[in-house]
Amino acid sequence: MESTSGSVPRVSVIIPSYNTAGLIAKCLDSVFAQTLSDYEVIVVNDGSPDTVQLEDALQPYHGKIVYIHHQNKGAAGARNTAMAKARGEFLAFLDSDDSWLSDHLASQMELFQREPAPDLVYADALLIGEGAHPKTFMERCPSEGTADFEALAMESCQIPISTVVARKGAIEKAGGFDEKLGRCDDYDMWLRTAFSGAKIAYSRRPQARLFLGRPDSLGGSQSKMTEATWKILEKTANTLPLDDAQRKLVRDRAAEYKARHLLEQGKVQLYERHPDKARELFAEANLHFRRFKLSLAVRSLELAPQSACKVLAAWQRFRNALTV
Repeated sequence: MESTSGSVPRVSVIIPSYNTAGLIAKCLDSVFAQTLSDYEVIVVNDGSPDTVQLEDALQPYHGKIVYIHHQNKGAAGARNTAMAKARGEFLAFLDSDDSWLSDHLASQMELFQREPAPDLVYADALLIGEGAHPKTFMERCPSEGTADFEALAMESCQIPISTVVARKGAIEKAGGFDEKLGRCDDYDMWLRTAFSGAKIAYSRRPQARLFLGRPDSLGGSQSKMTEATWKILEKTANTLPLDDAQRKLVRDRAAEYKARHLLEQGKVQLYERHPDKARELFAEANLHFRRFKLSLAVRSLELAPQSACKVLAAWQRFRNALTV
């Protein structure tokens, strides 16, 4: 499916799709409802097992979108494939299970008129799928101050990809998305983009709806997310020419995320009735955290490992106690 427009669009909208045949129409409808119309839409089928259903869902958009079907490469590979096809000066990223408010593109493009002109902009978003927690993204993950490399590394500024509009040149200068990463490739991308000198701006207005309800989504496992963030921070420290202060900052954050990952893995082992493994993981995590409650949990598992069933009966209490 190719767009019938012969003019060069200002914005290329990039939508990777994997197992989202039932959600893609809502996503695309939100794009075609935009008040700004100078864009093209590129949908990349990332070797999805629901290809038949996806292509059926895309039939009503024939002639309106560029459709690419390639072998599964992950979200990073799908975005790179779309970038190679993109004709716009600007790239707008949208995951296929998310959607935009109607003035998203117009509002974000206005931010590029600021002085100094930014290279990447993002916005707040509504969180959909958790009815008991009606918060926005920035209420959970605040953005404070200047969104530079240090702020991204410290996560005092956090960027939801489905709100991002960026100059294509800035993403290309940073090297594109790392296809070796299975998770959090966007976080890695923003770190490298900021380090390469890109100016980043943001809006506190919610401009998208982020769907949190898919159990198979890349953000579905806390343990895997903490592991991915830890590995990305280690990669950042090892591959970017950071100064001493930046390298210490990133390595300290990597150590914290490694400890968080160990803690989450310990909870899994506890839940699966492996108290000895849980104790080892909690003890290693506590070399970083040095928390009394965690020390108490380690000691209890050391003295009475056969009481794991009782510990599991009090799982909710333990889960809260072991939160850092």
